[in-house]
Amino acid sequence: MDEPLVFLPGMMCDARLFGPQLAALSPHYTLTVAPITKGDRIEEIASNLLDSLPRKFALAGLSMGGIVAMEIMRRAPDRLTRIALMDTNALAETPQSAANYEPMIIKARSGRLAEAVPEFMPAEVLAAGPYRNDVMELVADMAENLGAEVIIRQARALQRRRDQQATLRRCKVPALVLCGAEDGLTPVKRHSFMAELIPYADLRIIEGAGHLPTLEQPEATTAAILEWLKQPFVLQSPVAQG
Repeated sequence: MDEPLVFLPGMMCDARLFGPQLAALSPHYTLTVAPITKGDRIEEIASNLLDSLPRKFALAGLSMGGIVAMEIMRRAPDRLTRIALMDTNALAETPQSAANYEPMIIKARSGRLAEAVPEFMPAEVLAAGPYRNDVMELVADMAENLGAEVIIRQARALQRRRDQQATLRRCKVPALVLCGAEDGLTPVKRHSFMAELIPYADLRIIEGAGHLPTLEQPEATTAAILEWLKQPFVLQSPVAQG
């Protein structure tokens, strides 16, 4: 495959979010994990990334990374060879949901980032199981690695994000819409809705996973990504029934 694959991590996350996928895919694919840390708005983050990413690439974003991925597709659809949207949301924040970020932002700004992290991402948004605590510990470590200033900027960008339904309707490349079956933050029904908007989208629900299936069920998630990467570039319309 000539096309490089760019991963965009979620809020508070770094490249370790895709650790299992990087290990599995790196022998065969050119991989990049691009930071979504530079900019106060989703549009600014996307614009900065486009300045440094390859001319043509496959794009896979999880959570906030998926939101940035949709903005990249809106701005530069001709540069994408395919897109994967994982545990994310195409809708803008409502005034109430945007306001819900404020207490966490205040805690992060006042030096209490460790308290803010589980409020931004409660353990309950992950699937119940023996590895939930391990995943949450990794999230806390990734958040500390990024720092409060970056996380506050990410929260502000999410508060002001645009609705991307029209962007999804115009998608003309192979698209994977993937969600953990037990995602308590961006539930399955939201992904079914996104998949209905995108022509020819492949909807995959990962059993035994919540909001971070790349870590919770890495083998199943990697398998879905591999199938998406192997889809032909040219999307075939259904044969008309006579």
